[in-house]
Amino acid sequence: MKLRIFIVSMISLALLSTGLISGAEAKPFRLAVILPSSINDTEWSQSLYEAFMAIQDEMGKDKFQFVYSENMWSVADATAAIRDYASEGYDLVIGHGGQYGTCLIEVAPSFPKLSFAWGTINDTLTDQGINNVFAYDARAEQGGYVNGVIAAKLSESKILGLVNPMEISDCKAYVDGFTAGAKSIDPNVKVKPVWTGSYSDVALASETAQTLIKDGADVLSGTSQMCVGAIGVARDKGALWFGARVDPSRIAPDNVICSMVYDWTVVFKPMIKAIQSGTSGGKLFELTLANNGISMVLNQLAVDKVLAGNTVQAIIDGKIKIK
Repeated sequence: MKLRIFIVSMISLALLSTGLISGAEAKPFRLAVILPSSINDTEWSQSLYEAFMAIQDEMGKDKFQFVYSENMWSVADATAAIRDYASEGYDLVIGHGGQYGTCLIEVAPSFPKLSFAWGTINDTLTDQGINNVFAYDARAEQGGYVNGVIAAKLSESKILGLVNPMEISDCKAYVDGFTAGAKSIDPNVKVKPVWTGSYSDVALASETAQTLIKDGADVLSGTSQMCVGAIGVARDKGALWFGARVDPSRIAPDNVICSMVYDWTVVFKPMIKAIQSGTSGGKLFELTLANNGISMVLNQLAVDKVLAGNTVQAIIDGKIKIK
C-alpha cells in the first residue's frame, strides 16, 4: 500500500511538471468570508455573495470554493469565526466590513502564511507591521456624484433626503459625492443626510425616510442593507429613489431612477491572482467607474441617459474632480 501511494504521488508530480495538470486543479483556491448581514439582504452582503458565485461559475467549482458566515454583527463572534477559518487553512479570509479591522489585527499575525482582506477601507495594516492583509475600497463618491446630478435635475421640491448608517467609509464618500453632484446642478438645492447609527435597523430607516418626506424631500437615496425600509416608503409615498451599491428596482420599479452598482469581482479576481502568484497582502484594490467596478444603471427616464453618460465620462477623464 505504501509503495502504491508513493507511485501515485510521483505520477502526480510528473504531470504537474509537464503541465498536464495544474496546481490549481490539484488544489482549489479556498475562500471564507464574514458577512455582517444575510446573503439575501438585497444590498451589502448579497452583492458580495453573488460576486463569489460569479467567480465560481467562471473558474469552476473544482478550482474555486467559498464558504461564508452571515449575520455576524458581533465583532467578538466575527473574530472567533475568522480564527476558525484561518485554522482550517483557507487561502483567503475576508471580513466584509470596516468594523472587522480589529478582528484582523488580532488574528492575521498568527497566520502569516495565509491572506486576509477587509473593506471598504484603504488601510492594509502594513503600518502596524502586518503584511498579509489586503484592503478593498469603492470610490463611491463617483457614483454618488452621478446620482446627485440626476436627482437635482428631477427634483421639484429641490430637497433631497439621504438615509445612511454611519459617517464612515464608502457611506460617507457616497453622501459627499451625491451632495457635490446635486450642488453642481443647483447650488441652492437642499441635501439632507441623516445618519441613523445603524446598518440593520429597517424600521429606523423607514421612519427616517418618512420624516424626510414630511420635510419636503421628493427624492431619497441611501446606503446599507437597512435601506430596504426606506425604499418601501419611497414607493408608497411616490418619492424617487436613487440606489447605491445595488439596483433595487425590483422592490420599487416605478420609483428607482438610477443606481450606483458595485461589481466586487473587479477587486477579488485580481486579489486571488495575486495570492496565487505569491503575494500575501499589502495591496489596495479599488472599484471605480474607470475599471467598471462601479457602474450606473438607469431604470427609467431614458432622456437622462445622455446626462448620466456624459457625467460618468467626465469623471473618468478627470474633467470632474470630486473633493
